[in-house]
Amino acid sequence: MRRRAAVGACLILLLGLAFRVPILAAAGRLLVVADPVSSADVIVVAIDARITGVLEAADLFHRGVAPLVAVFADPLDEVDREFIRRGVPYFDAATLSIEQLGALGVTRVVRIPWAVAGTVEESQILPGWLEQNRFRSLVLVTNPDHSRRVGRVLRRALKGQPVTLIVQPIRYSIFDPEHWWQTRANLRTGIVELQKLVLDVLLHPIS
Repeated sequence: MRRRAAVGACLILLLGLAFRVPILAAAGRLLVVADPVSSADVIVVAIDARITGVLEAADLFHRGVAPLVAVFADPLDEVDREFIRRGVPYFDAATLSIEQLGALGVTRVVRIPWAVAGTVEESQILPGWLEQNRFRSLVLVTNPDHSRRVGRVLRRALKGQPVTLIVQPIRYSIFDPEHWWQTRANLRTGIVELQKLVLDVLLHPIS
């Protein structure tokens, strides 16, 4: 019996090692969603995207996907306030993104005037902002590891509104869903996002 148990354990271990890479790659792909990109009223750069999101949004703008790019205001932290207190010219992340978009040839950029720190706050702000500006479609530019979850959250928030959401993962992101476990930074990101996605699915199985 012991010999059979040992042989069985070895087989399970070998199978686990043999299928480890495809299983991990499948988990990485599970995090990512890329909706077919069509024309929209506005391109919104998610708060998690920032510099790489600026590049993606500029590319989409020049492809004629939408005539306008929007960025979220970002909340001030203690360091930001200290710069302001000392009277030093200070450019927050949103201002920097707007300047970068302008330098990349994006001619119409707006700042969504509410500061957000994450996906939940984005989902609370976007529906009202879209309705206020009579936008009926948007392309949301976000990090690929975050794309499926943010799509689920925002579609729930937009339920009942005549708004088409197109989620576009950033091509310039360092996150590689096929090999995410091979670097420390991506391993941490992948584990955290998988946990968040699983929790979202458990809380909202129909989303």
